Amino acid sequence: MSLPIALDAMGGDFAPAEVIAGARRAVDELGLSVVLVGVPELMGDPQGLEVVACSEVIAMDDEPGSSVRTKKDSSLVRAAELVRDGSACAMVSAGNTGATMASALLRMGRLPGVIRPCIAIPMPNPGRTPSLLVDAGANAECSGDMLVQFAQLASAFVSAQYGVAQPRVGLLSIGEESSKGTPLVKEAHQMLAETAGLNFVGNVEGRDLIPSPVDVIVTDGFTGNVALKTLEGALSFLFKTVLGVIDTNDETRQAGRVLLKHLGPVAATLVPENMGGAMLLGLNGICMISHGTSNATAIMNALRVAAEMDASGVVARTRSAIRPDQ
Repeated sequence: MSLPIALDAMGGDFAPAEVIAGARRAVDELGLSVVLVGVPELMGDPQGLEVVACSEVIAMDDEPGSSVRTKKDSSLVRAAELVRDGSACAMVSAGNTGATMASALLRMGRLPGVIRPCIAIPMPNPGRTPSLLVDAGANAECSGDMLVQFAQLASAFVSAQYGVAQPRVGLLSIGEESSKGTPLVKEAHQMLAETAGLNFVGNVEGRDLIPSPVDVIVTDGFTGNVALKTLEGALSFLFKTVLGVIDTNDETRQAGRVLLKHLGPVAATLVPENMGGAMLLGLNGICMISHGTSNATAIMNALRVAAEMDASGVVARTRSAIRPDQ
């Protein structure tokens, strides 16, 4: 990788300390090249990393569109500009999600023919490559054409990133039958089935998110975000419940010492901070969106995924997946 990754040092609940720590680990443990973008007097010790100085910060509760237009010297906008200008291969931020999307879209631009970019979330599949959920929140209202493009973009990503030759595509619905679902889902089902080059296998249901029988799960951004947050809450409840039961008494704690060494590796595949975050597909550049609560480990993994996307040529692969005349 010849170009560094531009990291928004000011974004996230634990910025800048955890963000900088994650960057330092990415450099030391993974051999990545990272440049921090932030306000020097607010950053503290950059731990020897290069800093691109800016003078403004877009807060987590700022209105995305207006903040990007008015705070042109913010860390988010400057990070996106580094990618646009060819000074960085990707941008990563754990800050305001809407503003991250707006910065990337306004500065990098959409790929030719793309109606709307979408948020793609890798869903863990213990024992095999992750499935990709699209859209996970970028577009609350969608058309059938948009869902088809999400499937095409995600399929190209899965092929480039995970080496899956013909990704299996499923449409999230309330039943496996093609007659089930909202008018949008029924329309999208027919369009996906008729789209050349897609390995569309039909509808999948909420129970098919983890583990999933498909490589790409397509839905509108409203449904995708609700499904994602529901799953996050359920997994968090499950982890806390299991740990609580193990810590009940000496007998359960003794059993836990035996079980945890077997459960630990499985749990590690389900922890969001190990997945790297979300990707914004459909842009003329790479943008990783990390969770607002990202710690150093999550930031390091987001940087890792961004570097892998650059190395696998994801932008070129997704560009070829969408024809401007579609």
